[in-house]
Amino acid sequence: MIIDAHQHFWDLETGKYDWMTGTAMAPIRRNFGPHDLQPLMAEADVDKTIVVQCRHDLEETRDFLAIAAKYDFVVGVVGWVDLQADDVAQEIAALRALPGGEYLVGIRHIVHDEPDASWLLRPAVQRGIGAVIEAGLTYDLLARTRELAAATALAKTFPKGRFVLDHLAKPPIASGSTDAWQAEFEKIAALDNVWCKISGMVTEADWASWRPAVFDTYTQLALEMFGPDRIIFGSDWPVCNLAAAYKDVKAIAHRLAEIDPGIAERFYHFNAVAAYRLSDQKTGTP
Repeated sequence: MIIDAHQHFWDLETGKYDWMTGTAMAPIRRNFGPHDLQPLMAEADVDKTIVVQCRHDLEETRDFLAIAAKYDFVVGVVGWVDLQADDVAQEIAALRALPGGEYLVGIRHIVHDEPDASWLLRPAVQRGIGAVIEAGLTYDLLARTRELAAATALAKTFPKGRFVLDHLAKPPIASGSTDAWQAEFEKIAALDNVWCKISGMVTEADWASWRPAVFDTYTQLALEMFGPDRIIFGSDWPVCNLAAAYKDVKAIAHRLAEIDPGIAERFYHFNAVAAYRLSDQKTGTP
């Protein structure tokens, strides 16, 4: 079974997406839902997915849980709550009480858009993340190089928590100026409570001229630093459409799996199950 541990849905009629502005975003500035994704998954031999938040809105999380309740291929939801609110634990409990609430597996905030590079270290945020961990949920780290030091400090603060680093922390592939990124990436990889998603790379490269081999340096570094038990496949669809089709993203990831066929089951399936504690009939996990 192959799990795509990172994809999105959105409906422009019901939500506001501040990051989806400008001419460059025009190709993805339309609605994307389950019926758009299912044929692409079939073409790429992907079986299940985890849908991930893309706006700071509880209503989006509620919508995603309803989708998970309806569609068998959605095995988890990484949603959003206001981490700085006083009632984080209650909000998580309320989400879990909804139809599909059992599929809430994680929480995420778009940290790299916060003006404060140390936003994750604010006492109120850490209190909220503590509630996320206490609830048995995973926290997804959406960070770039600027925020990686804070992300590393956060994961050290909660050694019993589970964290997933999205998109390899978005290495600046197009510019090639990756020294600072790599230094921080290696630090967070040293923490055994952090997993890394092999995802989101095509939009960090030159959208028009990338070639599959461009990404090998980054995927192989992730394998070396995190090891075969802490790397996870994700498509970042439909954001990836800005630079590559769904099947192309899967093919890029598969280059890593082909390095050592022994890692494929962990990379595509078991590592996502472990990171997000997926355990139900949808994943075939006891």
